[in-house]
Amino acid sequence: PPGQTRLPDWDGLKLRVRTLIASHRVMIFSKSYCPYCNKVKELFRSMHVEYYALELDVTDDGASIQQVLVELTNQRTVPNVFVNGTHIGGCDATYQAYQDGSLQKLLGGNQITEPYEYDLIIIGGGSGGLACSKEAAALGKKVMVLDYVVPTPIGTSWGLGGTCVNVGCIPKKLMHQAALLGQALQDSRKYGWQYEEQVKHNWEIMVEAIQNYIGSLNWGYRVSLREKSVTYLNSYGEFVEPHKIKATNRKGQVTYHTAETFVLATGERPRYLGIPGDKEFCITSDDLFSLPYCPGKTLVVGASYVALECAGFMAGLGLDVTVMVRSILLRGFDQEMAERVGAYMETHGVKFIRKFVPVILSLQKFAQVEQLEQGMPGRLKVTAKSTDGSKILEEEYNTVLIAIGRDACTRNIGLQTIGVKINEKNGKVPVNDEEQTNVPYVYAIGDILDGKLELTPVAIQAGRLLAQRLYGGSSRKCDYINVPTTVFTPLEYGSCGYPEEKAITEYGKENLEVYHSLFWPLEWTVPGRDNNTCYAKIICNKQDNNRVIGLHILGPNAGEITQGFAAAIKCGLTKELLDETIGIHPTCAEVFTTMDITKASGQDITQKGC
Repeated sequence: PPGQTRLPDWDGLKLRVRTLIASHRVMIFSKSYCPYCNKVKELFRSMHVEYYALELDVTDDGASIQQVLVELTNQRTVPNVFVNGTHIGGCDATYQAYQDGSLQKLLGGNQITEPYEYDLIIIGGGSGGLACSKEAAALGKKVMVLDYVVPTPIGTSWGLGGTCVNVGCIPKKLMHQAALLGQALQDSRKYGWQYEEQVKHNWEIMVEAIQNYIGSLNWGYRVSLREKSVTYLNSYGEFVEPHKIKATNRKGQVTYHTAETFVLATGERPRYLGIPGDKEFCITSDDLFSLPYCPGKTLVVGASYVALECAGFMAGLGLDVTVMVRSILLRGFDQEMAERVGAYMETHGVKFIRKFVPVILSLQKFAQVEQLEQGMPGRLKVTAKSTDGSKILEEEYNTVLIAIGRDACTRNIGLQTIGVKINEKNGKVPVNDEEQTNVPYVYAIGDILDGKLELTPVAIQAGRLLAQRLYGGSSRKCDYINVPTTVFTPLEYGSCGYPEEKAITEYGKENLEVYHSLFWPLEWTVPGRDNNTCYAKIICNKQDNNRVIGLHILGPNAGEITQGFAAAIKCGLTKELLDETIGIHPTCAEVFTTMDITKASGQDITQKGC
């Protein structure tokens, strides 16, 4: 009658539910907004299994259908999953069935029935991939690592070990050391060392020595994999179907391999400018560390830590170096520290062109080609346009080094074939807190993770812990908070925790106290250089017992100093604890134990004694 609520046709609804379950290989009772429902759907998509989903929140009688499901299965939540008429359960139960293989057995048909060739295949033989592979092998699993370096536009490639060992941290730190030795030579005269001959630097000798050391590391990695019974293929890996990859070696020979689980550890490569002449005539950090000739007058394009580190050590080796900056230095780092880094570099010979970007690069050949063949660099004409107006600059350089950022190596390994999602803007891979992608059997670690730190020790830690969770019964996850790092510019910059700008955004300026100080390393006093140039500061949260949430230092051996304080920050370091700590005298690190001037006070922080 009018005005009365119509009662559900329970018998009809029960028949409808049973018919849906019986007529679909995979039936998912879902709600369109539920993340667990979406996760189950992604699982079946990754397995290339069709499913039918009834969205109860947008379906007439959806609430009544859910009540029928409660009576049928005693399950009140969604997703409610059935496979070939068998009730599986919710999201966790479906994933558990997938992990133990019972889901595949229920599905039958197109699923792989023969055993996988490997327990684990890792695509990428860098720091994270190697750490993960060795840990998994130590836990008794059959593991394969694929590693392949696509040569740079000028043909540079390298061996096993990834960016850090071959074209990153290791050669960078060694060339930084070469530059520091040059400064030490200048200082040594004030300490009484007398030498008459003109001191010169030989680029070729340095590169040969560094490459010999890197070669020994490459060999050591191969030996280590062999000792742990990890199969290593110098081949390019690409997914061709779920749980299956194609491996192509340098000769074009192809093999196929299957595994139960995969880890993506492909890392990143330098980004080019996308302007005429960039790939034909420029180099990147991938080329610099094995460059067989001295680069000469060099333009570094970019203001990343890679750009400033390379510019710094080249200037320290006596080269004419200019850095072209589009906007700010060291994006993502504390900007006060970044500007101090740049100011020090300028006082030590590095020129900066601010708010300009290159638009054209053209090659001007020497009349005498022989000189070029003997190892001398060419000559490049760079045309650059202001980002702040219409001004155009033209200048000649021997070498142009591009260091404007890096791109994840994820777009050409077949991820779309198996349904792994990437961030289309940057190619990076979104993962959960266990480094798992949206496809359950595929994990990712290292620089390709979306929103995570691009640091070698982070990749190593994440790789080891992932293997321990997968095969060792562990539940430990990688902690991406308060990770220390150092930029190896001529004056090193170490940091741990929040940059000041981000701390203000997160906590509010009124809730923070920033203590800071200039200092003068004792070793620099006798040569009489760079007084009150080194700088340190800590950022404290006043609402949390003055806990240190950011620590920054600009000075010699900043990495060594920051590493120790990082452990203290992990333990909840406060300003009071720093004040109670007795410093080691005379050191740079003791500055953190004697800070008593806040930024808010506006007092002078110049140091006038030891």
